[in-house]
Amino acid sequence: MKNFLVAIIVSALLISCSKKEVTPSSVQTDSTKIIDSINAVRTKINDSIRSKNSFKDFSGDHKFTHNLIKNAGTIHFKKIDGESDHYTVSGFIKSGKNSVDIKGFMAVVSNKHMNFTGEITQSISENDNGKPYTRKGTKTFASKDGGKTYRLQDMVNGSGFVDYIDIHF
Repeated sequence: MKNFLVAIIVSALLISCSKKEVTPSSVQTDSTKIIDSINAVRTKINDSIRSKNSFKDFSGDHKFTHNLIKNAGTIHFKKIDGESDHYTVSGFIKSGKNSVDIKGFMAVVSNKHMNFTGEITQSISENDNGKPYTRKGTKTFASKDGGKTYRLQDMVNGSGFVDYIDIHF
């Protein structure tokens, strides 16, 4: 009888100590749906902001100058389809043996700043007898006159002298 009583108590303890599900799966599903809904709204807002042109349109040909080259050249801005304020750019200045060539991508980031990614190659006879010098990577053009002229901020060339490379609008 004692063994029977112990067996009943042990059985009762085992049944009462079994693990139960703490969080119902329906609550987890509901929170996932809410987060997905919030993310969908954020994506829609971001896409609508991205599709608007925030700054003036720079498409077309513009004057391109270097302080040690007498003549001005041209730089062409071509808007990239589907992108606001992003352009492919290419330009050239040449006078005698001096030249500057620019090719790459320009992103207008504010009314006073443009970020250029690409290459600017120059050959100036006064600097290392015209040895070509190339600036690669991302460089900033900044305006201090309300957007009429943007100047390359990486001004020191490979010879250690300052260059003023400007885009005029």
